[in-house]
Amino acid sequence: MRQSFACLGVRRRGVAGKRSEFASIHAHGFVRVGVATPLVAVANPTTNAASAVSLAQQADADGVDLLIFPELNLSAYAIDDLFLQDALLSSVERAIDEVAENTASLSPVLLLGAPVRRAGRIYNCAIVVSRGKILGIVPKTFLPNYREYYEKRWFASGAGLSGLETELAGQTAPFGPDLIFSADDLADFIFHVEICEDYWAPTPPSSRGALAGALILCNLSASNITVGKAEERALLSAAQSMRCVAAYAYSAAGAGESTTDLAWDGQGTIHELGETLAQSERFSRKPQIVAADVDVQRIRLERSRFQTFDAAAAANGHPETTFRTVRFAHQPHHGDVSLRRALRRFPFVPAVPERLDQDCYEAFNIQVHGLVKRFESTPGKTMVIGVSGGLDSTQALIVAAKACDLMGLPRSSILGFSMPGFATGDATRGNAHRLMAALGVTAGEIDIRPAAKQMLADMGHPFSKGEPVYDVTFENVQAGLRTDYLFRIANQRHGFVIGTGDLSELALGWCTYGVGDQMSHYAVNAGLPKTLIQYLIRWTAMSGQFSEETAATLLSVLDTEISPELVPADDKGAIQSTQSVIGPYELNDFFLFHTLRYGLPPSKIAFLAWHAWRDSGAALWPAHFPAEAKNEYDLAVIVRWLENFLRRFFQTSQFKRSAIPNGPKITSGGALSPRGDWRAPSDAVANVWLEELRAALPELTSKGSSGTAGR
Repeated sequence: MRQSFACLGVRRRGVAGKRSEFASIHAHGFVRVGVATPLVAVANPTTNAASAVSLAQQADADGVDLLIFPELNLSAYAIDDLFLQDALLSSVERAIDEVAENTASLSPVLLLGAPVRRAGRIYNCAIVVSRGKILGIVPKTFLPNYREYYEKRWFASGAGLSGLETELAGQTAPFGPDLIFSADDLADFIFHVEICEDYWAPTPPSSRGALAGALILCNLSASNITVGKAEERALLSAAQSMRCVAAYAYSAAGAGESTTDLAWDGQGTIHELGETLAQSERFSRKPQIVAADVDVQRIRLERSRFQTFDAAAAANGHPETTFRTVRFAHQPHHGDVSLRRALRRFPFVPAVPERLDQDCYEAFNIQVHGLVKRFESTPGKTMVIGVSGGLDSTQALIVAAKACDLMGLPRSSILGFSMPGFATGDATRGNAHRLMAALGVTAGEIDIRPAAKQMLADMGHPFSKGEPVYDVTFENVQAGLRTDYLFRIANQRHGFVIGTGDLSELALGWCTYGVGDQMSHYAVNAGLPKTLIQYLIRWTAMSGQFSEETAATLLSVLDTEISPELVPADDKGAIQSTQSVIGPYELNDFFLFHTLRYGLPPSKIAFLAWHAWRDSGAALWPAHFPAEAKNEYDLAVIVRWLENFLRRFFQTSQFKRSAIPNGPKITSGGALSPRGDWRAPSDAVANVWLEELRAALPELTSKGSSGTAGR
């Protein structure tokens, strides 16, 4: 069972002082996006304008930066030939002026839907309004004219228009589909607008908008509801956000639209890089806004890694050279409005039970098939593995067993060795032997203590003279001997050494370099973080992969404290605890994911961790997580362990990762192979990252030395 980490600051609440700048979402690359579903009054622009103003006021009070209304919300969508009535169009123009005038003091940028007259034509448009000013007018490009749709009867397409302006509601504004909008005073607040049918097209205008630099893609939609259509819309929004490496905000018309021949559900969704951030209540009879904080910094960083994005821009003639950027002063607030998005405490572990089953199945088979290919490519006849009874060696052993099954080899081809040292516990040793017996592998035991004593004596180490000195040399003599034995046994018995170390240990340098647990012939766990290994073992036990006896032993392993078992227990019987030295693995894996996968700055990682871990009732974790996953950490504790992580990851551990053996990448969170996701110099320093964190939280950070990687 994991310890409660009370000694590490768990359940300490609050941090002295008000860190308003640190607590602001705008300081960390977030933009609060809202989608509005008003109650529409058919062909009544005055009423619709009042409704828009009311929702804008609500959004302003809620800290929303960008508010998207449905298509033609100021006139209503389903009014047919009334679009050709000049009286209605004039009323719409007055409604636009009314909304602009009455929202001039409000913060949200508004995307309003309205029919607009220009050059003898009528266009179905999005009107972009900020603090009373019309920033631009974007006409719909693709006009549906099939089945229940008849838009070409009333509207002209905006396709091909560029570089134009028009007058509307007493203001002159840019007009055309060639517009993106960018705030001068809020980094990465850059958005593009398209309308309904545009994203059903094979070539959505938002694709070019994204290639031109927009990070938030917005869709004003009417889209009547039919059975199954809501799922199609969500699929398109998610796919477009993933394909364009963007956020996608969608607002469809709801209650109040004419039901002469159609019906409406008011679906609103916000997606980011394929993930759903927020969705509205469908078929609501009340006006509503759903909002989420979009991580535009994360999106920008993801694009910088995804070189295909730049290649697509080049293949499309670099749209940034043809789009016009409308710049505006957003005047963002910098207060603490909390964080409006679900945060996964365990980003390597899916939060939905169905996904957990799927991900564990895939992760396990990636390991198994990776090992099969590597083993079949060598002249080895046996697999050699050290079995400690801990998480990592347990996972590696069951992968080896399944690999033997797949290759048609007897499990006795696996040579498993328990290698007790000076601090090996009875529980882990017992689990190791029970697991090897249950799996039917060839089990052995080598007591490394005599050899370790001899080596320590040869070195003149104080321990050999009876002194209780348990330093890093004492630890590494044991760790090195274990691996040395495994390699020599592999030489002797035509063997192949299977590594057990995991991704979390590689990130922190928590492994013994050279002939130690850093080395093997194939590192099956090198792509697995510690937090995911726990769920893989549980999944293996519960999904019938092995016998009931094996499953029972696997569950027993999960209840064991994480320890290298290299230093004897203290006078109170407390065993050596890995997490008391390097920090809780749940925090370290959180730090690792956001550092490795997205390259986020440390201050933002601290901000995210603070929101995820400060309150066990506020964060997102699945019901299938154990109770001990509900720990709480205050900001001071998070920063303490984050500093430790940054030193170990960027400064003291890279030389170990630069020399790691082959092993499969497993999660999209990344791997640390120098041949894969992570290439870095071994002689770098962590100053840049530590200083960035110190600048944000000077009163919580230290200015101590970088320390060593340990073990």
